Amino acid sequence: MKILVTPTSIRKAQNSDLIARLENVCDEIVYNPHGRPLQADELPDLLADCAGYIAGLDFITADVIRACPKLKIISRYGTGLDRVDLAAARDAGILVTNTPGANSTAVAELAMGLILSLARRIPSLDRSTRSGDWVHSNGVEISGGTLGIVGLGAIGKKLSAMAHGFGMTVLAYDPYADLDYAARNDLTLVPFETLLAESDAISLHLPLTESTRHVIGAQQFHLMKDSVLLVNASRGGLIDEVAALAAIRAGTVGGIGLDAFEAEPPAADNELFAFDNVVVTPHTGAHTAQATRRMAEMAVASLIDGLMSGSPSNLCSA
Repeated sequence: MKILVTPTSIRKAQNSDLIARLENVCDEIVYNPHGRPLQADELPDLLADCAGYIAGLDFITADVIRACPKLKIISRYGTGLDRVDLAAARDAGILVTNTPGANSTAVAELAMGLILSLARRIPSLDRSTRSGDWVHSNGVEISGGTLGIVGLGAIGKKLSAMAHGFGMTVLAYDPYADLDYAARNDLTLVPFETLLAESDAISLHLPLTESTRHVIGAQQFHLMKDSVLLVNASRGGLIDEVAALAAIRAGTVGGIGLDAFEAEPPAADNELFAFDNVVVTPHTGAHTAQATRRMAEMAVASLIDGLMSGSPSNLCSA
């Protein structure tokens, strides 16, 4: 039996025990030859004879699935499923799993780090100080401000607790929110438009679907405070980057922090990069030593359970 493993983190020395577990159940492990998420046209040659697949942020389309008749399970290393054609997998009888909650602390901490970086201009001040300048800069305090969290899943809940620790008021929008949880944890659930209008900082924590694509566009920027700090440590397609650039140019947004982009990796000449009040990171929210280990453990366990018993944990459906 043959399996494909594309997340490069699983190949690191600290995960050698997990590799050994995989080697106990298969004859051959195929690894990602490029060290980045794979495009749909790169997958069939690697996957064609595989029964199992531990997938990173690869583009697993219906064409990929049709080209891999031996495939039994796709074990996603991470939570997002927007790059997996779940309907095609279901129709082909392929199990799909993910690793919910494994990276929630890591992503929430990065989101808070982006907010702080924007509020105190940390990246631009670091650059200017290194260059020999000694800039007098007034940032803003987040204590006493209002954080709006769009999407109150595991990551949103973690971030809300961190925000309370900084003395922030927390608003949240999620049509499926746990009302009892919100009441117990001092979260005020509000309509989306209210959150946009009243928040000093906004953090997005949504899956990317047809209904959430460009959930932040020109109309939504118009509703926000001119001083708002907008952070996306979720999926790039949630923000219309053309509208974001227009807002930054017009000075109708205080700053934008992006860990995810509409195209990844983004072009080096992305016009957003020219602005000091834009802070960017390379979709690294989930990548801490602790989170990558948890994701690897869960992904390997699900793959093995799926192959051996057909009943893996964290099964996903279309």
